[in-house]
Amino acid sequence: MTLPNPFLNFDYEAAVYSLGDDFYDEVKAASFPAHILRFRNDDLLPRLGLSPESVTDEHFIEAFGKFESITPLLALRYHGYQFGEYNPFLGDGRGFLYGQVRGVDGNLYDFGTKGSGRTPYSRTADGRLTLKGGVREVLAAEALHSLGVTTSRCLSLIETGESLWRGDEPSPTRSSVMIRFSCSHIRFGTFERLFHIKRPDLITKLLDHVIAYYYPEVSEGEDRYIEFYSALVEKVAKLCAQWMVAGFCHGVLNTDNMSITGESFDYGPYAFIPNYDRDFTAAYFDYGKRYSYGNQPYICRHNLEMLQAPLAMVIPFLHLHRVLDKFDEHYSRYYCQFMLGRLGVENYDSPDSYLLVDKTVELLKETGIGYHDFFVYLTESFNQGWWQDKDLILENVQLPSGDWHQWREIYYRVLNDLPSETKANVGETLEKYNPRTSLLRPIIESVWESIANDDDWQPFQELVRKLQTKQ
Repeated sequence: MTLPNPFLNFDYEAAVYSLGDDFYDEVKAASFPAHILRFRNDDLLPRLGLSPESVTDEHFIEAFGKFESITPLLALRYHGYQFGEYNPFLGDGRGFLYGQVRGVDGNLYDFGTKGSGRTPYSRTADGRLTLKGGVREVLAAEALHSLGVTTSRCLSLIETGESLWRGDEPSPTRSSVMIRFSCSHIRFGTFERLFHIKRPDLITKLLDHVIAYYYPEVSEGEDRYIEFYSALVEKVAKLCAQWMVAGFCHGVLNTDNMSITGESFDYGPYAFIPNYDRDFTAAYFDYGKRYSYGNQPYICRHNLEMLQAPLAMVIPFLHLHRVLDKFDEHYSRYYCQFMLGRLGVENYDSPDSYLLVDKTVELLKETGIGYHDFFVYLTESFNQGWWQDKDLILENVQLPSGDWHQWREIYYRVLNDLPSETKANVGETLEKYNPRTSLLRPIIESVWESIANDDDWQPFQELVRKLQTKQ
């Protein structure tokens, strides 16, 4: 008995489609010579009300490789600031919105493609995705998810049997098509395009849409647009704090790569920092270090500021300016909160807690200790004796030269000042926030070499398993 394909039987919602063709173009997917399922994210299926056993590999291939569909395929229109320069020639150039469906949690989710062929916005590009690019995006999303970052994730990755030529990879290289599972593919640049074509009516229409689908907490009153912007500013500040605490450098924070829901997505030249270095840059072509690790809070705030131009067509500019002034406060609060989580302390606020975060960052920077290694050392060496003797904290860890005595003193004071319930959960909190596996560049390259040289996918599968189980 053949099981019906659940991806072709969802009750898809025409949310973006209902906006009208001012916002998208209907497109067709490319036809590919092969369809080899290389990754299926069974971890996401329960959110869609599916069990992994009810979904076959062929179901993934039919829907997300051959692109059998019951909904229109929509290439979304947007512009954006790329490395500070406005680009009006953007839009979905190698992807489209496959469909939108409700999860069991009641939230609306997008299935968006990457590498599915040319669209009206491809310009001179081929609309394809390299297999290495697909592998890297799968790994980035799973690593960030394991670190508690609000991120899109990959639902599937299918190798498509074509040979591609790229300037940044040994070519010819293998091709793939990926499905991104996210809350929304509406970007800052979606609004920026409407400002560029002078359509305040469409900005209002898009704002109403975004609020209705993604910001249910916003009131229906006359202040709803500024309430939305206020909520977005906080979401972006929170996301940026998550990146920084995770030690993640996105690499290309153009406004077309920033989601209107405050969700992380689109992982091209990303990297996790090996040690604390604010000048660390993920993209080899970012010569001016515009999108360096340490510059990310500034860039996120700047992109929110650039968004004010389209929003000011329907919202008083002074109100927007006042809301954005709170970005730094939001960011600092969330950064401290998430960093304390990695130090084993949740739901705790005191002068010493802020001092502990500052001293931790200072030591990470000055000593050059591996950023990920430090938190793993802390997690694996934890024991209850730390409350009795501060010298027992990280006692068996070979630490580089630095003022660890003062750090231990502050950490000791924080531990002993914790409420009893929080104190009892320090070990569990360390485990929760500090997965053992890091996604540093050498690890990614090692996995890719096995695929490229021997078509051996076992190291990739094992790495995904470790990321998903926080091992």
